Amino acid sequence: MQKIIPHLWFDKEAKEAAEFYVSVFPDSKITSATVLHNTPSGDCDMLSFDLWGYSFMAISAGPIFKLNPSISFMVNFDPSRDPDAAKHLGEMWEKLSEGGKALMPLGEYPFSKKYGWIQDRYGVTWQLILTNPNGEPRPNIVPSIMFVGDNTGKAEAATYFYMSVFKDSKRGTLAHYPAGMKPDPESSVMFTDFQILGQWFAAMDSGRNHDFKLNEAISFLVNCETQEEIDYYWDKLSNVPESEMCGWCKDAYGLSWQINPAIMNEIFKNGTEEQIARVTQAFLKMKKFDLAEIERAYREG
Repeated sequence: MQKIIPHLWFDKEAKEAAEFYVSVFPDSKITSATVLHNTPSGDCDMLSFDLWGYSFMAISAGPIFKLNPSISFMVNFDPSRDPDAAKHLGEMWEKLSEGGKALMPLGEYPFSKKYGWIQDRYGVTWQLILTNPNGEPRPNIVPSIMFVGDNTGKAEAATYFYMSVFKDSKRGTLAHYPAGMKPDPESSVMFTDFQILGQWFAAMDSGRNHDFKLNEAISFLVNCETQEEIDYYWDKLSNVPESEMCGWCKDAYGLSWQINPAIMNEIFKNGTEEQIARVTQAFLKMKKFDLAEIERAYREG
């Protein structure tokens, strides 16, 4: 089971966006959909869905956070796995472009014969890349974190921190900016990728002027089996007390996490409307999740 799941925050479009993504990506499906009632944001659609073998979650919870390119998703088209990779990349680009905006036009770049960065109609950004078939294979989808503004130059330290927190971790590629590439600082990270809990992530620094930064619109949900595991990740990752709410926390680099009891997935997928309502009202009072209290709310009427 994928232990770390990207979580997308929408105003009202979570269901519509999930259905769109499932139509764009191969081998994709919505795996669960429920409504959380009587939250501070009103009634919220919450969905889980798989895109090309990679799990996502999404919620419609009001216009509190706005999606931006500080976290994007690399979509790898590997000619060694698909002889028509370039063609399929172009087809996906066309679909994601409908109502969207190109951040880097689809074309040839020094690092790839075919690459483009697109922000889709819902605000999620995707980096479509034709990979080098001679390189080490990567998954179809890899989340990518951009460190900008006050965070510029912190990508290497941040990724080493994440590798220290999570088990089954390792560094993949690490490339630094050379001198003479201002505004990108020399020796900051041009590109790196790394594994935590066996899952690939990517990161980079950017010294350019951006009107965005990391926020809660995209967070990473960590499924935990025990209270001990919840306590461990919360203690390691939570660095901004005012951001602690309903299992959410923010680390020293501005990245948002949800430290989540794995049983919640089962509750929202298979629980009755009454059970989901009780659990929702229980966790709305919490900062760090109390697993025993959530299980009690689930069981007891």
